[in-house]
Amino acid sequence: MTAKPASLDLEKARHRIDWASLAPLVTLLAIMVVFGFLATEFFSLGTISQTLKRGSVLAIVATGLTFVLLCAEIDLSVGTMALFSACVCGVIWAQPFAAGAREIQDQRKTALSLVDKRVTAERKRDAAIKEREALTDVSDKRREQIDKTIRESTEVIDKATAAIAQAPAGGTGAEFRSTAIAIAIPFLVALILGGVSGTLTVSSGLPSFIITLAMMYMANGLARFVTLSQKYDVPQFLKELGNAPLAKLSLFGRTLEIPQSAVLAAVVMLVAHVVLQHTRFGRYVYMTGGNRQAARLAGVRTERIVIGSLMICAVTAACGGMVNAGRLESVSLDQNADLLLEAVACVVLGGTSLFGGEGGIGRTAVGVFTFTILRVGLEATDPARLIKFSWLSQAWKQELLKMSWVTQFDLLRPFLLGIVLMLALVIHGRLVRKHHE
Repeated sequence: MTAKPASLDLEKARHRIDWASLAPLVTLLAIMVVFGFLATEFFSLGTISQTLKRGSVLAIVATGLTFVLLCAEIDLSVGTMALFSACVCGVIWAQPFAAGAREIQDQRKTALSLVDKRVTAERKRDAAIKEREALTDVSDKRREQIDKTIRESTEVIDKATAAIAQAPAGGTGAEFRSTAIAIAIPFLVALILGGVSGTLTVSSGLPSFIITLAMMYMANGLARFVTLSQKYDVPQFLKELGNAPLAKLSLFGRTLEIPQSAVLAAVVMLVAHVVLQHTRFGRYVYMTGGNRQAARLAGVRTERIVIGSLMICAVTAACGGMVNAGRLESVSLDQNADLLLEAVACVVLGGTSLFGGEGGIGRTAVGVFTFTILRVGLEATDPARLIKFSWLSQAWKQELLKMSWVTQFDLLRPFLLGIVLMLALVIHGRLVRKHHE
C-alpha cells in the first residue's frame, strides 16, 4: 500500500478548522442567540452598557490572573486581595489629611448652594423694590416688611459671595494629592503582598495553591482588622470611575453609554496583551508555563517570572477591588465574595489552560463577555412572561405559573449559571483533548 505524502497531511492540517480555539467564541455567540429569544430587549443599547459596566471589574482581575495561569500557577487570593486593597483605600481616605480634601469639596458645594440662594434672593429683592416703587400709599408696617426682605436678600448675597471668595484656591490640588495617596498606597501594599506570595512559592517549593490560600486568609483578616467591620467611603474619583460614563453615543434614537470603568479595563487588557505578545517577559511567561524545565535549560529565570506574574495579579486585583468599591460607592466586607471563582471561570471559559502555556488576553476577553452576558441574560429572563406569551392553552399556562420554579426563578439563577458554565467548559475540554490527539 502506498503511503500518503507528508505534504498532503500538512496541507490538510493547515485547512482543518481548529474547533478548540473557536469553541469560546462559538459559546459566546450561542448564548447571545439563546437570550435574544428568552430575554426582553436583550439586543439593546442598555444591555450593552450594563454588560460593559458589570464586566469591567472581572476583566481587570482576570487579566492579571491570566498571567498566573499561563505560568501553570494559581492565585486564590485575588478576591480577598481586591477586598483588602479597597478597605485600605477607604481607611486612608477617612484619615485627617484626606478629610481636609473632602472638607474643601464640601465648602465648594456649600458655596454653590449659596449661589443658588443668591439668585433667589436677587429675584425676591427686585420684586420687593418694584412693589415699593409701585405703591404710593403704603402703610409703615408694609414698608418695613419690604425693607426687611431687601436687607435679608442682600445679606444672603453677601454671604454667598464671601463663601466663594474664601474657598481655598488649592482645593483641587489638595483633593488630588489626597486621592492619589489613598489610591497609590493600596497598589503598593498589593504589590508587596504579591511579591511575598511569589517569593514564598518559588523558595519553599510548595504549590502556589497552598501559598495563595494562606495569603487569602491573611488578606481577609487584615481587611477585617483595618476596617473593624465598618463601612467606609471612597474618593469621589473612584465613584465617578465606577459609575459615570466616559462618553454617550446616540444611535437609532437611543443612547449608548461607555462606562469609564470599561475603558480602563480595555486599556489594562491592551497593555497586558502587548506585554504577553511583544515583550521578552511575555515570551518567558509562555515558556515557563509550557515546559518549566526546558525554560530553565534555555536560560529563563522561571522563579522571577512566577514572582512577577503573581505581583501583576495582585496589582490588577487591587485595581479591580477599588473600581468595584467606587461602583458601590463604599467599602464593606461583603464585597468581592465571588470574585475569585468568577475570574477563574472567565479565564478558563476563554480557553486559557489551567496547566499553563496556552491562552492569552484575547481569549480572556471572550471569557469575560461570555460570563457577563450569561449573568445579564439570566437576570433579564422572565419565565412567567414566556409562559404567558407561549402557544400553550390557558389552563396549562395557569398551572405552570403556579409552579415553584417559576415563582422562585430568582433562586434558580445561580444553578442555571453553573449548568451553562459546566456544559461550556466540558465541551471546550473535549475539543481541546481531541485537538491534541
